[in-house]
Amino acid sequence: MNSNIYNIYNFDDKLREYAEQAEMNCSEAFKKIDETAEYCDAKVLKAFSDNRVSEPCFYGSTGYGYGDIGRETIDKVFARVLGAEDALVRSNFVSGTHALSVALFGILRTGDKMVSITGKPYDTLEEVIGLAGEKGNGSLMDFGVEYGQVDLLDGGLPDYEKITEAVKGAKVAYIQRSRGYSLRPAFTVSDIKKMITAVKKGNPNAVIMVDNCYGEFVEEREPTDVGADIIIGSLIKNAGGGISRTGGYIAGRADLVELCSYRLTCVGMGKEVGCTLGMNREILLGLFFAPDVVAAAIRTSAFASELFTLMGYKCSPRKDDQRGDIITAVELGDEAHLTAFCRGIQKGAPVDSFVTPEPWDMPGYTSKVIMAAGAFTMGASIELSADAPIREPFAVWMQGGITYTSGKLGVMLAAQEMLKL
Repeated sequence: MNSNIYNIYNFDDKLREYAEQAEMNCSEAFKKIDETAEYCDAKVLKAFSDNRVSEPCFYGSTGYGYGDIGRETIDKVFARVLGAEDALVRSNFVSGTHALSVALFGILRTGDKMVSITGKPYDTLEEVIGLAGEKGNGSLMDFGVEYGQVDLLDGGLPDYEKITEAVKGAKVAYIQRSRGYSLRPAFTVSDIKKMITAVKKGNPNAVIMVDNCYGEFVEEREPTDVGADIIIGSLIKNAGGGISRTGGYIAGRADLVELCSYRLTCVGMGKEVGCTLGMNREILLGLFFAPDVVAAAIRTSAFASELFTLMGYKCSPRKDDQRGDIITAVELGDEAHLTAFCRGIQKGAPVDSFVTPEPWDMPGYTSKVIMAAGAFTMGASIELSADAPIREPFAVWMQGGITYTSGKLGVMLAAQEMLKL
């Protein structure tokens, strides 16, 4: 650590002491993070070589996109890296929620039932399912899909007994790996394996679907390695490595991926069409960088957790907890400290650092939300960002940091802004 970097931002002396102590306290956690990244780097490299990635894979196609070797190779590489039979990786997924919606509508049919076994899903899925919004807007419920839910136990643990009972007769058992706007722990791959066992006990034929957003490369294994049938994620989060400007993926059983591809394009065409318009290179390059970028984000997250713990705030997960995603939640107590935190994160951004984040009515959310993100790609939460609904307990969810140094400085600027109050 070069303490001279703190002079550039004129950090408070006490804050410097906290930061130096936090970094020392995180040394063992950092070592484990780097070991995981090294394994995932090797996994990605082997997938590239085994699938013969070459310069022609970078060329884009137009029109129908027939015979796009890059698109086809990307699907194979992602499938290999994620432990899946097949994958659907496309730049025209506009968000993780879009990819999740495609997967749900691709697999579920009228009269089918989905059961969310990790409680209420993330806010943006409520209208997709039909839990919010106008009737007749085209939600799953409008199309006759039944919805069930198994709430988590106190402490955010899955209720395995209820899961086994609730999934009987269900088509899809849905798992959200990350925490959304809740203070429960993100689920590890080992947690997901236990949930899958509970599902299969009650319904061996249920399709296990996992929202894998924020979880890729946090561990050596992915949910598909332990029995998940289909996993979904965004390329402007972990799997895009800070380079992909848009897109998402669906990976898993080949028959399910094909059904999802029919929803994304149309029945009968599926994965065989779709021009890539020169996006292949950045998708492949982003995936190649992803394990190390995720490691930088987790380092930033662990540092933030320890720094704010030393400052007296409750954080989860703690620096050395087993992580299921890249996010750290900090309970700040009131709106003033919450908004100050976000102002500081914004000041540490490489882009739009001069902007002041304000709460607003964001589409898909039920409360006003404040978001701090000065990113090279809009909304790319693998880059340092923080967001929170303006409601009790005034906790903020922080994620990202495509380099550790920039992430650490952004976290310190958040702390400095709070110290001004």
